[in-house]
Amino acid sequence: MPVITLTSDYGLVDHRVASIKGKILSLKEDARIIDISHEIQAYNLMQTAYIVRNAYPFFPEGTVHIISVDSFFRKERKCILYKADGHYFIAADNGVLSLIFFDQKPEAMYEITFNNRFDDEVNFTSIDIFAPVAVHLQNGGLPEVIGRKFKNPKQLSFPKPVFNESEKMIIGEILYIDNFGNVVSNISKKFLEQNGLVLENFILKFRNLALTKIYDRYTDVVSDWENEHEYHGKSAAIFNAAGLLELTIYKGNILSGAKTLLGMNIGENIFIEFQ
Repeated sequence: MPVITLTSDYGLVDHRVASIKGKILSLKEDARIIDISHEIQAYNLMQTAYIVRNAYPFFPEGTVHIISVDSFFRKERKCILYKADGHYFIAADNGVLSLIFFDQKPEAMYEITFNNRFDDEVNFTSIDIFAPVAVHLQNGGLPEVIGRKFKNPKQLSFPKPVFNESEKMIIGEILYIDNFGNVVSNISKKFLEQNGLVLENFILKFRNLALTKIYDRYTDVVSDWENEHEYHGKSAAIFNAAGLLELTIYKGNILSGAKTLLGMNIGENIFIEFQ
């Protein structure tokens, strides 16, 4: 059976998430609803894009993803639907879908017209528009029934790394900080391959620190498991599961992780200098 996922900046204290689920279940009692995250920082579209982009591929094709971030209803703002990579994505036309698919063209894009004749009755976008649209799609309904083809959704610029060939340097940017305090950059393995770059004789620089090794996984930081405790608090760089360069503190957390101990913030630059 197809799945509906929910991602929001609503948190779990208020009624909003439960209300959305209740609406979906009132329309389809056997609906399968999976939470991706409701702890998105308020209106943070970049954080939303990172989380959804890395979560959705693990769901079966045909999954409908409701993205309720910066989605409160305004008459002048459209609600849109992307069909991409065999999935459906429902969101406000705020640019979040362009961030998720910054390197991929959707199969189709729609302006959702369901309920648009009753703007005065729309109080909560996720309940009045997103939920019934998701159920329609989960039931096998065509997107053309609830929307019309749309060519100009709002576009936001995804920060891309730059390779300065004359200085033999990659300039990247911190784009996400996870629950362990790990700091994720926009420098990917794919970017290195596209530019014919090999990680030999390099220095990774950030703030006043430097590293000369990038590990393939978090546990590679430890070379002597009998004395694993000696590695606690060690600074390291890895390529994470998304293939992105990440700065980490081994066995760190949000209070003792790379963000705190290294003082890194979103938007800050990170450099790889080739010797």
